[in-house]
Amino acid sequence: MAPSTKLSVQRGFGGFAVPDLEVARNFYGDVLGLDVSDVMGMLQLTLPGGTGVIIYDKEDHQPAVFTVLNLSVPDIEQAVDALAERGVDMLRYEGFGQDERGISRGGGMPTGGWIADPAGNIIAIMQE
Repeated sequence: MAPSTKLSVQRGFGGFAVPDLEVARNFYGDVLGLDVSDVMGMLQLTLPGGTGVIIYDKEDHQPAVFTVLNLSVPDIEQAVDALAERGVDMLRYEGFGQDERGISRGGGMPTGGWIADPAGNIIAIMQE
């Protein structure tokens, strides 16, 4: 039987680990151009639209084997060019029909691709 009282959630946010907060600050702030701030010994990304994501330091960090962050861009071609200029390569996954630039198109998924942060965490870059 479901509880009769609804849980009152005021806001939500995500989070993931990295082994070095300064490297993460540089990547997320300077390379990706996201709003990064310090909060209680962690980093906070404030994504367009106001959603927060915390990044915390974990010495024995192991990269996630799944996407930890999804970023929507207006033009995937331009985004891939901008990432390449910053030395960020697109990841390749078998079965996703990615083109020579690493962009996946169709197959019931948004047009886009994946990159890894310096800690190996996977980030999706997709065009809506």
